[in-house]
Amino acid sequence: MPTFVDSYSVVAQTEPPKFHMSVAPQSGSRGQFHAVAAGFLGWTLDAFDFFVVVFLFDSLAAQFHVTKAAIVATLSWTLLMRPVGALIFGLLADRYGRRIPLMANVIFFSVIELLCGFAPNYTVFLVLRILYGIGMGGEWGVGASLAMEATSTRWRGVLSGILQNGYAVGYLLAALAYRFAFPAWGWRPMFWLGGVPALLALYIRAKVPESEAWRRNRAPSTSGVLRAVGEQWKLCLYLLLLMTFMMFLSHGTQDLYPDFLQSKHRISAAMVSYIVILGNVGAMVGGIVFGELSNRAGRRLSLVAALLLSLAVIPLWAFGVSLTALAAGAFLMQVGVQGAWGIIPAHLSELSADATRGLVPGLAYQLGIVLAARTPVVEFSLRDRVGYNWALAGFEIFTIVILGIAVAFGPERRGRSFVEPAPVETTVSP
Repeated sequence: MPTFVDSYSVVAQTEPPKFHMSVAPQSGSRGQFHAVAAGFLGWTLDAFDFFVVVFLFDSLAAQFHVTKAAIVATLSWTLLMRPVGALIFGLLADRYGRRIPLMANVIFFSVIELLCGFAPNYTVFLVLRILYGIGMGGEWGVGASLAMEATSTRWRGVLSGILQNGYAVGYLLAALAYRFAFPAWGWRPMFWLGGVPALLALYIRAKVPESEAWRRNRAPSTSGVLRAVGEQWKLCLYLLLLMTFMMFLSHGTQDLYPDFLQSKHRISAAMVSYIVILGNVGAMVGGIVFGELSNRAGRRLSLVAALLLSLAVIPLWAFGVSLTALAAGAFLMQVGVQGAWGIIPAHLSELSADATRGLVPGLAYQLGIVLAARTPVVEFSLRDRVGYNWALAGFEIFTIVILGIAVAFGPERRGRSFVEPAPVETTVSP
């Protein structure tokens, strides 16, 4: 099978890669644990702060005397600003190390989230959510690079899955806060709770070591980082395509599904919430299982396997006729979707050049979400033409097929060392 050749190196998947499988200096140590914990907690708390708004549409609209659509618009602005954060904090991470930019990022988004709870009017709230988007966009790339560089090649796959599961855990924590904190205290303390992550900066400062991979491969200047990005422009375009369709995959299966269950199947809101929780449990299972599988079978093969699982359960997920079938479909769909996502932190880190690992994965990730931001709008418009079942199913079938092709013909550098220099370019024959 021919493979996409980037400007650094690609290996054919007919046999295990020949890269030097060295173990990171902190592997098996407390340093490895703390680095992964910092990345996981940062992404968990970042997701929590984002999803708080999702649960407060009506309350915020009433508080600020605006329409519900105006509050929903703040989510769009947050998403649009995420690439800005990825660019700023990614450049800082590649130039000055992972720890300090990650600490600055965590403090920044925590303070902004705290201030949201004091917003006196809609204008101030909107500005704060725009600023929050910068903080949210910066966390994933910096946290993932720190975690993956501290991890031994043996555990990189499963820890990649655990790291990515922080997003699902953050969603669940926001749901729990809405269930228990909101009825007791109202909407403002929901945002004040978002200030707690600032304490994570103290943990990073005290426990997390700087990345040895960054120390050995750092670019001499910011312009050097940007030159390295330019040298791998073909790979950057590929990663942007990959991340855009990965966003189609996740948001296409998640954003409208609660509404689909309620409006199409007349399932109660309480039961829908349980199905969503079940789906998040499936997401966490899939992230770990397929993350570990990718360490053994390869990133590309495992990604394709996760996609095939999602494709196979579409009849249950979109066309199930009973509550049991729909619940099973929701669970298995997210096992596949988030199973694929669990491989992404390791896969993107391994593909990126040593000097750009803080910038390129995070920027591709955040640009992908911007390009895929209208996914629910597209699916909702298709509903009126082909019905709700086929609107969701057809969109995801198209997404999975294109994504599967992109992955199958794409590059892979599984198990490469982050400490040793990247291997020289290799030409691969079909």
